[in-house]
Amino acid sequence: MTQAKLQTRWRLLLGEDADDFVDIPLDEEQMKLDKALSDLYDANLDQSGGLAASKPHVGRWLGDIRKYFPKSVVRIMQKDAMERLHLDQLLLEPEILEELEPDVELVATILGLKNVIPSKTRATARKVVNQVVSKLQKRLKMPTYKALRGALNRSVRNRRPKAAEIHWHRTILKNLKHYQKQYNTIIPEQLHGYGRKSGKLKHVILCLDQSGSMSTSVVYASIFGAVMASIGAIKTTMLTFDTSVADLTEQLRDPVELLFGVNLGGGTDINQALAYVDNIVDKPQDTILILISDLMEGGDLNQMLGRAGKLKKDGVNMICLLALNDTGKPQFSSSNAASFAAMGIPSFACTPDQFPDLMADALQGRKLRMINSGQ
Repeated sequence: MTQAKLQTRWRLLLGEDADDFVDIPLDEEQMKLDKALSDLYDANLDQSGGLAASKPHVGRWLGDIRKYFPKSVVRIMQKDAMERLHLDQLLLEPEILEELEPDVELVATILGLKNVIPSKTRATARKVVNQVVSKLQKRLKMPTYKALRGALNRSVRNRRPKAAEIHWHRTILKNLKHYQKQYNTIIPEQLHGYGRKSGKLKHVILCLDQSGSMSTSVVYASIFGAVMASIGAIKTTMLTFDTSVADLTEQLRDPVELLFGVNLGGGTDINQALAYVDNIVDKPQDTILILISDLMEGGDLNQMLGRAGKLKKDGVNMICLLALNDTGKPQFSSSNAASFAAMGIPSFACTPDQFPDLMADALQGRKLRMINSGQ
């Protein structure tokens, strides 16, 4: 990078106030870029004006940042605008919503506002949510399906496998004694393979905390729930909770409809959610409970820990995801996570790309890595 380009970047970073002590001229395009940045980051948050002045101004600004910045930066600036300038209410206007760069954060914001979205904007809001959901499904469906089907097939051994079902490592290990020196190979007497079993092998329960801090986790969990529900060998149950529990299993066929059935915000009663889970568990040894929560319990803490301990003692494979999002850096109750860890319940954050392998390990009964709950 040339010295001139480096100086221009510093000028844009410092903002127009830098003109008082540095002389770095900007061309016409750079001035427009500088204006887009200053509208957001140099705005007086104590006064009206700037981006909050009018819908047309916001519309132009959204167009400008999409023109001058890459998508990853546009998403960050949109999020900053929502937080710094309180532009959430402008999402109620279809012409503004259409200008936004769709992503998971935007979907979470829309879902938080869904109860106040006017009729003229509902179709646009649903279109945005559907666009993001379709993109996520395209990215996550095949890795999830592949990992889970493989895990299920490996959970049942087959002594008469077809070619595609042969477990080569186990077959070679069990037939080493049949090594033929003259041919420099093994001639196996018994093939070992991955089997298939009819019926539901496992019951997976996704139990989602609807508090505002878990919004993006809810979006990703809904996508994964829909994928798992399409796998015949897994019985998938989708629960959401705040101070009450809702069973959204029937809506797993349509993740967009499921998301609009979620009510983000409100209190958090994990104890009540675990009590509901305890009532629907039929075969604990074949049940995997994924509790997605920051563990900020608003209900009876001692009862909550007692119910978690009971589920674990009964044989339920219980896992707590403190977050299921792209950052993997949750804010959570470290004391409750430590209590879970002491009971043998893994508690950690997970990114969407890691989730398929996590579920595959859970289906095969592998021990999951447990993080330091104080992180």
